[in-house]
Amino acid sequence: MTTDDGAAHGERAVESLHAGWDQQVRWWDAAFYVIVALTAVALLLEGTRGVQLAVAFGAMAAIVVAYLLWGAKAARTRDQRLAGMYLVVLVLGTGVTVSQAGVASLLLFIAFAQLWMLLESIRYGVIGCAVLAVVVAFGIAARFGFDPAVVGEVVPQMLVTLVFSIGLGLWFHVAMQRAEEHARLLGELQAAQSELARTNHEAGVTAERERLAREIHDTLAQGFTSVIMQAQAAAAALDVKNDDAVRERLHVVEETARDNLAEARALVAAFAPVALQDASLPQALGRLGTRFAEETGLIVRVEAEGVGALPPAVEVVLLRAAQEAFANVRRHAQAGSVVVRLGQAGGEVTLTVSDDGRGLGPDAADGFGLAGMRDRVRSAGGTLAVGPGEDGGTTLCARVPVDAQVDARVDARVDAQVDDAKIHAQVDAGGDDAEADDAGAGSPARAHDGTQGVAR
Repeated sequence: MTTDDGAAHGERAVESLHAGWDQQVRWWDAAFYVIVALTAVALLLEGTRGVQLAVAFGAMAAIVVAYLLWGAKAARTRDQRLAGMYLVVLVLGTGVTVSQAGVASLLLFIAFAQLWMLLESIRYGVIGCAVLAVVVAFGIAARFGFDPAVVGEVVPQMLVTLVFSIGLGLWFHVAMQRAEEHARLLGELQAAQSELARTNHEAGVTAERERLAREIHDTLAQGFTSVIMQAQAAAAALDVKNDDAVRERLHVVEETARDNLAEARALVAAFAPVALQDASLPQALGRLGTRFAEETGLIVRVEAEGVGALPPAVEVVLLRAAQEAFANVRRHAQAGSVVVRLGQAGGEVTLTVSDDGRGLGPDAADGFGLAGMRDRVRSAGGTLAVGPGEDGGTTLCARVPVDAQVDARVDARVDAQVDDAKIHAQVDAGGDDAEADDAGAGSPARAHDGTQGVAR
């Protein structure tokens, strides 16, 4: 939300305040007519007769007509031109009425109030009150022939009345200004709260979409990649009439597809990864290594020492890191063996994946898979290091605090955007890989031959 948007909401709040004020104008109408009626009754009870009564009633009638024509509309529309026309009649009519009878001073109650109600400027309000006081004082003095004694009494009285009316009017204006400011601030606050609620909602939706995108990237996309590569290997085996190799590849394809189906159902149900639903992290890593060895023919060894029960969020982060590490070995390493080590010490869990391949090239090191893995580990408060191993190849090391609070709002958008590109690249290279995998399919180097027992 911009500052202009907040100001617009504030202005609308002020307009709403004015609308509420305008709804109260009918009470001002009633007060006006009551004061005029009381003045007329007072004139009759006082015994005003003849020309004086006719002049007073004529002046009061002019005030009422002017109010009906201009004053009432000005009170509702804040039209200063109409207000000025009415107030001229009001001031002159009040002065004429007071000049005929002293009880006509009752009109001052409504006259001073309407001056402040209709004039939006404080300066004009003060000037209007001063003019009204002078006109009324002149009318009273004229009624007594400008007797100095009367003038001496009237002037102080009108000065007190003027000071009181100005003070009351200033208080009224300050109160209205504060009410408008409060309404403006309240409108801007409500607009900010609405914008914050909308932003939080959008952030929650975005975070959930990114979480699902990452889960799909780390599970289904990797599984489909494996299916494609195994299908390529099976096709290559068909070319050389190797039925046993075809059966083995098709079996792996079926198992991978079943796992992907289970992962998809788990994602829909918002469950934890399938591999962790009925197993600990060490057990899940052991199964992952066994499956990877079956698919690639590599020797995979999984070691887990001193690892206790871990929070589900930490297990998910490390399992996804291991899956991405295996995917990188498959794509880039040209390795013969992989070693996975899981350890826990000092409130920190460490996952290390090492291979004896050719190492990661610049493109692989900067790839989206590693970037996504790094974001995931960082969101858990951990660190990820990728570099050459002691005996060649590549070593990946992820460290995550045991009490990590995983932030789901990590950048997963790039992963979803390149999954299709990764699969196409692997399909293009799949023919050569399939022949190599087929040649190694009959080798006795299987996962269960090289996999150590998983510590529990």
